Amino acid sequence: MEPVIGLAVGGGTGPELATVFERALGRIADVYSVEIGITRSERVYHSYSSLKADAGIEQIRELTREDADHYAEFCRAQAALGVPAIFRTAINAQSLYLVRRRLQAVKVDAITAPNASLLLVRDEAQGFYTGDNTHIPGALIRTMSFSREITEKVIAFAVRRARQQWPDGEIDEIVMAYKFHLLDGALDEWVAESAARHGVEIRLSQPDTVNRNLIERGPRPRTVIIAGNEWADIMHVVLLDRFGAERQENRCTENVYLHFEVAGLVEYQTVHGSADDLEGKDTVNPVATVRAAAMIAERHAGCAGAVRLVEGGLETLRRRGIGTPDLGGRHSTTDVVDALLDVLEPEGQRILVTEP
Repeated sequence: MEPVIGLAVGGGTGPELATVFERALGRIADVYSVEIGITRSERVYHSYSSLKADAGIEQIRELTREDADHYAEFCRAQAALGVPAIFRTAINAQSLYLVRRRLQAVKVDAITAPNASLLLVRDEAQGFYTGDNTHIPGALIRTMSFSREITEKVIAFAVRRARQQWPDGEIDEIVMAYKFHLLDGALDEWVAESAARHGVEIRLSQPDTVNRNLIERGPRPRTVIIAGNEWADIMHVVLLDRFGAERQENRCTENVYLHFEVAGLVEYQTVHGSADDLEGKDTVNPVATVRAAAMIAERHAGCAGAVRLVEGGLETLRRRGIGTPDLGGRHSTTDVVDALLDVLEPEGQRILVTEP
């Protein structure tokens, strides 16, 4: 049976990047002589800019909820059908975090420094980002929560993924970057219990302490950082730049859902946002989307070596000076994708695209 991959598209440059994804996944499928199905959500989800363009506060609240409800149900439906992965372009963050809270998401990114490997596990399921808003005259009240259950799930995932990352079991350091001083000692207790349960040492640190240590000495050779969104959302791009020698525009990452209804479903996304200012200009950088297609093909569609194949193609483009304006190039999105697909292996079977 052919593998099927989900596709969810947001506003801004989302439709353009969805086309890039389909083309890249299709060519990889050709190279490996396999068929890969794509099931696309029928709703185009809002970006923040698209919401602000046509809606007032009350309508924004309504559309945000509608997008969140629809996307959460799309994820549940795909998981029930056995779909292992979804590629999603950027959507409005408020809708996205409502889904991440409901489906208990973590974001994971392995960042390789010259002398170290840093595994960043971002807790997307609790905290300020996942809160609910209450409007009263002249004010907005945002209510959020932390829980023992979610904290344990996030730590358990991080330890499990670290042991997959380093199969010999050697982990030099596990750090948690949270504003725990604001939580009455509760997070300290939950973390200590979880560390004992998993047989590891975990250092709970204030975000500024984590930053100071990274600046002074960098990560230890095998470091896991588990972090709340309040720190990780800001620092992810900084860690990529400082330790991974990578721009966010070129980077994709994965979100793993931990709720039992969708357990194991993996969502891939670009690190960059919806880039609404580039909509319709054919200049959005396609590299992160192409890399996501390669990762999905290799991990979920049996195309062993697809990441290496695509990285080789991207290196060929770099040597030829082919790139979008954000990378100092003069080429359009379409030009870059055409050039990349041309340097990959010859076509085989065509991709199958199915509608839900």
